[in-house]
This record gives sequence, C-alpha cells and structure tokens, in this order.
Amino acid sequence: MSFSSITPLEYPPARRGDVVDDYHGTPVADPYRWLEDADSAETQAWVAAQNALTRRLLDAVPAREAIRRRLTELWDYPKTGAPVRRGPWRFFTHNDGLQNQAVLYRQADDRAPEPLLDPNTLSPDGTAALTSWWPSRDGALLAYALSEQGSDWQTIAVRDVAAGQDLPDVIPWCKFTSVAWHPDGRGFYYNRFPEPGSVPPEEQYRHSRVYWHRLGSDPAADEPIYARPDAPDLILLPVASEDGRFLFFYQYRGTDAENRIHYQRLDVASPPVPWLDDADALYEVVATAGDVVYVHTNLGAPKGRIVSADLSQGDAKAWREVVPEGEDVISLVQAAGNHLVVARLRDARHVLQVIALDGTPRGQIPLPAMGSVLEMRGQLAQDVLTFAFTAFLFPTTVYRYDVPTGRLEIIARPEIRFDTDAFETHQVFATSADGTRVPVFVTHRKGLVPDGSHPTILYGYGGFTVNQLPQFWVSRTVWLEQGGVFAVAVIRGGNEYGEAWHRAGTLANKQNVFDVFIAAAEHLIAAGYTAPRRLAIHGGSNGGLLVAACMVQRPDLFGAVLCAVPVIDMLRYHRHTIGRYWVGEYGNAEEDPAHFAFLYRYSPLHNITPGRLYPPVLITTAESDDRVVPAHARKFAAALQGAGDGRRPALLRAETRAGHGLGKPTAKLIDEQVDLYAFLWRALDLDWPLAD
Repeated sequence: MSFSSITPLEYPPARRGDVVDDYHGTPVADPYRWLEDADSAETQAWVAAQNALTRRLLDAVPAREAIRRRLTELWDYPKTGAPVRRGPWRFFTHNDGLQNQAVLYRQADDRAPEPLLDPNTLSPDGTAALTSWWPSRDGALLAYALSEQGSDWQTIAVRDVAAGQDLPDVIPWCKFTSVAWHPDGRGFYYNRFPEPGSVPPEEQYRHSRVYWHRLGSDPAADEPIYARPDAPDLILLPVASEDGRFLFFYQYRGTDAENRIHYQRLDVASPPVPWLDDADALYEVVATAGDVVYVHTNLGAPKGRIVSADLSQGDAKAWREVVPEGEDVISLVQAAGNHLVVARLRDARHVLQVIALDGTPRGQIPLPAMGSVLEMRGQLAQDVLTFAFTAFLFPTTVYRYDVPTGRLEIIARPEIRFDTDAFETHQVFATSADGTRVPVFVTHRKGLVPDGSHPTILYGYGGFTVNQLPQFWVSRTVWLEQGGVFAVAVIRGGNEYGEAWHRAGTLANKQNVFDVFIAAAEHLIAAGYTAPRRLAIHGGSNGGLLVAACMVQRPDLFGAVLCAVPVIDMLRYHRHTIGRYWVGEYGNAEEDPAHFAFLYRYSPLHNITPGRLYPPVLITTAESDDRVVPAHARKFAAALQGAGDGRRPALLRAETRAGHGLGKPTAKLIDEQVDLYAFLWRALDLDWPLAD
C-alpha cells in the first residue's frame, strides 16, 4: 500500500507559540521554539507520539521483514582497516560481519592477530564505541577514546599492549580530542574543553587547551601546557612528529578552511614557537626529516601543493616547493619509505603517485577501479605503506605497498554475498544553471533500459570541504538488487576541485549547492534513469540541510526525501552545541544583516509554504545527538505537518541511545536502513519481488 492510497494522516498536535524575533528590523515568527527544550514533558510526549505514528506506518510495510533478512545477509561480511605499525606491533580494526562495533587487534610479526580491545563487551546494546586510538612510538602503550550512546563526548583510557590490561589513567569529558605521545612514552599530550558545569553553558565550547598527562598521575591534576587566551574560540590539537622531536599545535577556528600551527621542540627544553599564525590557508605537516618539515598547504594554490621548510632558519614561509599545484587536487599525503605518497583527485576519484622528497616523480600505484583511498598508513623511516581502497562495486580492501620495490599486494579482501559483476558504475556530468559541470556517479544493474521507470536514490552533501568519492555502500546493495539506481552528486561545497569549489558553496554562495544538486536530479530524469515520482533524495547533517532546501524549493522534482540529522533552522543553528563552529561556512543571521538576508532566503524552516504539496519526507534524528541538536528535526517536522493536509506524510523518526552517527552499532544501522527502505517502498510505490 503506497502513501497515496492511505487516508490523510492526523498528526500529533503541535502547539503554535507566539515567539517572534527581530532580525535587523524584520520580524520572524518561531512558533515551535518550545520544541528546542528536549527535557520538557510537552516535547517528550510529542516526540513519543511522532515515533508511534512512524512505527505504525513503517511496521505495516509488507516487504519490511524480507528487506531486513536480505540486508542482514548482505551486511554480514568481514571489514578490516589498514594496519598501523608501531614497534613490534601492527594495530588494526576488524569486524567479523555483524558485530556491533569493530574490534581493535594487535599482531606481532611471528604471531596470529589477537584482540586487544573489544568494545562489544562494554555495553549490552553495542552503543559503547571505540572512536579513536593512538599507540605510543614503541607500541608498548595505547591511548584510546570511548564514546557512549553516540555522544561526541569521549573518555580517554590507556592500555598496556603486551598485557592487554588497562592502566589506572582515565580522562573523562574530552571532545574532538587528539593524543600525542611523548617520545619516551612516560605520558602524552591531549586537548580538551572545560569540564561541563565548570563554566557557563555559552562558554562550554571555548577555551580549548592542550594538557600534559604523566602516566600514573591523577588526571584531575593535569596542567595545561599550551593555550590561547587571546583567541578563546580556537580549537587546539597536539600532533607529535614521527621522530619525536617536535610537538605541533594545530589551531582551528571551528570548521573554517584555514588553520594555524605553532610548535615546540621535545628533544630540548624550549617554549612553544609561533610559526604559521596568519590563518591565511590550510596547513598540514606530513613529515619531518631533522629540522626540515614537509607541509601540505593550499597557500597560493587552491588545489594544493607540498612545500618544505627548515625550522632552524626561523623564516616561517621560506618554502621550497616539492610538489607544485596541478590540475588535480592533492587530497591525501602520507610519508613512507623516504618518499611521499600523494592521492590526487581526478574528477572525484583518486590517483596515487609516489614522489621523492626532492620532488622527483617515481610513478603511480595502480588502483583496481574508479574509486577512492580511505586511509593511508606509513612512516618516513618505514618502507611499507598500507592503505584501504574502495569503490561503489568494490568492498573496502586493504593493500600493502613496498616503496623500494614497488610491489603491491592485497592483505585483506572481503568475500561478500553480492554479485558485483551484475552491476556497473559510470560517471556522468550534469550542468548547473550557471554552466557549472557537476560529476555524478551512477550505479545500477547492467542492461538497464533508460525508460524513466527506475526508482533512484540521489545522495549529496555539499559543504565543509567534505568530498563525495566512490565507496562501497553495503546499505545500497539490497536497493541495487531490486532494480534501483544509486547516484552520488559531486557538488560545490566539497573540496573535489579545490578550495575555489568549496568557497563557491559557502555563505552567500550556498544557493549554488542547491542549484547543482537540482541540476544533477534533472540530469538523471532527462537521461531516462528515473522520473520525479520515482526519485528520492538523501542527505545527512549538512546533507540534511541540502535535501530539505531542495525539497522546499523544488517539491515537484522529487518523489521522496530522506532527511537525516539535519541542520534546518539557519537563523538559530549557531546557538546550539557546537553550531558556533559553523559560522564560517554558513554565516550568522543575528550579527550580520547581510548574512540574515541570504540565510533567511534559503533556511528550510522559514520557507515552508502552507498548502503547498511537498513530497513524502522521513526526518531522522537521535536523542544523544550533541552535534546537530534534534531540535532542528523536531521543528522541521512540526512545521511541515502544520502546513500540510496529511496526504503526503512528513514523518519523524527519533532514535534512542544514539547520536549524530559516531559509533552507531551495526544493529541500529540495519534497523535504520530497514525503516528507510520501508518508507521508500510506500513513498515510491515499489513492488519488489522480495516482498512477503
């Protein structure tokens, strides 16, 4: 039964308040402001009623259990990460298939892999997640971070690798934290914000500091060793050089594309030294050799270049260019075997090059498909590089590359229950209204006839320099098997074509992002892949903003919308949790009249037209999301329901014991995907053969 054949829905009532804000002389109503209070009984009762309505509709889908069975079968395959070598140990993550969380393994050269840390033993429902881990230089100790219920808040602990036992050292209340071990292993540096409750709420995500923790000491007594009281909005991250000589202090203003780096010598007693302090570009130290530092930057090179500098000379920007800017964006850089391995983006797919430290090209590492490198592991003094590679029809596979000999071998390749040979991926190019060329990856069964009949999911993100590259989506395999088309649009706001591509999708240019996504949708329709009534769009977080804005602007173009953990209220987003970090990307409507003008023009919450027919939408959020607060999703659902007549459902799915997505257990991921497909089954009027 499709949504079109059901009786118009009666939504749980949502009280309309009388809140009106003044933005530079323009009154703006916010009738659902009360839904920002997650702890109020009224909000909780309303969310519970919304969940009950959503469950009633999705649980009744005939294909639901068949979808679950097949998706679970497809999900059940081994997933391995690229190993990190420290001392006698290799460290890597591995999930047998359906484990809620991946397990961290240790392996010595003469022994089989052994579990070192299994987060599945830490909570009965798998919501305790290992989010980061940092082995010491000699591999004897491991610092690691745990998150509970999807929260961005983390706890750092330390494990003795040989014994497999934790030390007493436990550091709570860390967020966006990096750990840098001292070269002698006696302790480490880490960053954190003030402990919750120790400062007013508006100061919670300011005053980042770097602390020193000596093993065996009380973490409550840890003293800050680096801070920027002159710039309390900067996030400070410690990063140690491979040789242990330098401690770099990375400094970011929220998610801005520029950063600063100061440094301190660890091999001699010395204070921190200001180095790259102009916030005029992005800088990343990729290797050190003595006093020479190799830096990946986009200073004067929007597509990136690699330079070197001698820190003993004292001139911050006395660069020697090692790898100049080219046509293809420098995406990733890893040092290995006294060379630099550079992953460049060529129309949003990776090419791997090996380059000597003097800039001499040494050839390419062949890649097996039109895909992307997820991670590269190596050290300048080690001959071996390991990396993970993936593509839409190529499950993540781990490779070992010997730099001196050029030998490439597979060290972990999964066997899956999905016939990749029956499908194909190709890249097409749409054209936006302003003439911008937009790459779109399209995956479908071979032999597909372009008759406009195929149910299609178009995915996008478009912001914060986040790239949308080919990768294996196990969640899309069941969709492809049933004749669906899966497309990913490479839109402005990412870094696929460099910083200019990113800037063209920020602040007053944000409408460009929506325009190019709409152009991608129109191309899929014009090319015969699908039709508006068969086209669903999907995005999460900033991508949730993307699909919400496109839905509001072009409701005629889409048959369904999957809007996940979205940013929706563009006039107030900066007031919640870490929203202040995104001002460089979006703007601030309260402080700047020009920002208010363009934010108000596209803010999905403020552009819903009563009586207009919008496509069916499923809005998903989670109660522990402390990155994009669930208030965005709640207010959007209430506004859409209040403006419609119930003929095209606007449903809210509010997850419990989960957050923005960090560390979400496999069981919850499968549950969520089953609901998404059950929703699409009704919204797009699907008739899948696997239906019971």
